[in-house]
Order: sequence, then C-alpha cells, then structure tokens
Amino acid sequence: MTDRTSGEIGSPDWGRRALWAGGLLAAVVVAVIAASATVPRWWAHRVGDQVDGSITQGTTLGLVYGFVFTFLPIIAIVLILRWRRTWKTIAAALAIGILLALPNLMTLSIVVGSGSAAHAGDRVLDVEAPAFRGGSLVGAVVAVLVVSLVVYLVVSRSRADRNARRARNDLDKATTPPDAPPEG
Repeated sequence: MTDRTSGEIGSPDWGRRALWAGGLLAAVVVAVIAASATVPRWWAHRVGDQVDGSITQGTTLGLVYGFVFTFLPIIAIVLILRWRRTWKTIAAALAIGILLALPNLMTLSIVVGSGSAAHAGDRVLDVEAPAFRGGSLVGAVVAVLVVSLVVYLVVSRSRADRNARRARNDLDKATTPPDAPPEG
C-alpha cells in the first residue's frame, strides 16, 4: 500500500492526520462552548418539570438519578475493560461511560459552572427542583460505595478461594503416605 504524499509503503500520512486532529479538536471546542451556553439552563428546566417544586420528589429523583447514572457508567466501563483492553476499547468504554453519566454531568455543570447559563440553571433548580442537587450527590456517593463493596467482595472471595485451594493442596501433600522405598 503506497502513501499518496511520500510514496513509501506503509508510512502514515502525518499531515493528513494532523489536519483531521485539528479539525476534530476545533469541532469539540465549538461544541463545548455551545453546550456550556445552553445545556445547564435546558437541563434545569427538564428536571424542574419532573420535580415540580416538591422537596420530596426532588430528593427522590436526585437519589435515583445520582445512583443510576453513576452506577451504570462504572459497571459498563469495568465490564468492557474486563473483556478487552486495547486503546480502541478503552476509548469506547470511556465514551459509553460519559454517555451514561450525562445526566450527572449536566447537573454538575450547573453546580460548578460559572457562566450565565449555569447561574440561570442554579436559580431554576432552587425554585422548581429543591433538594435535587443534594439528592444527586448522595445517590452518586451511594453508587460508588455499592460498587466499592461489590469489588471488595469479589476480590476477597477470589482470595479466599485461592487460599482454600492452597490449604487443600497442602493438606493432601501432608496426608499422602510417602512412596514405599524400592525393594532391593
């Protein structure tokens, strides 16, 4: 396979790759700027429509969103990375994890954002979705604790199985009578 610019077989076209990377970076920057100006306000209104000013509903919805959209991305990333660990798989796992965590990331953009859209979203959540942000935080922390507990249980169980196997082998070696000496 020949390269169009250098004529060498198998050499990558670094100029074309740099152009694509630069174009992709510019598109991402434009998308982030546009999203930071619109998404926090839009997300706050969506959550406000669901909660409708109820503290109980805000807390409950926050707990559910925080838990589900923290638990699912972590589990998806872990399962994908246990399956295969190439750079493409890692990139896909991170993309899937970010996609699954979008509700939490949009809430986070309101909480830590400094732009006018984030401040507007903050005010909307104060009025239309009280206790949603706190519920989201608690739900996310609980999800991380649940995942940590599951990881601990899986690791300790495999360690216990390994130790039991080793102990059985040692016991078998200790109780097996030595071979009879050869008759001579």
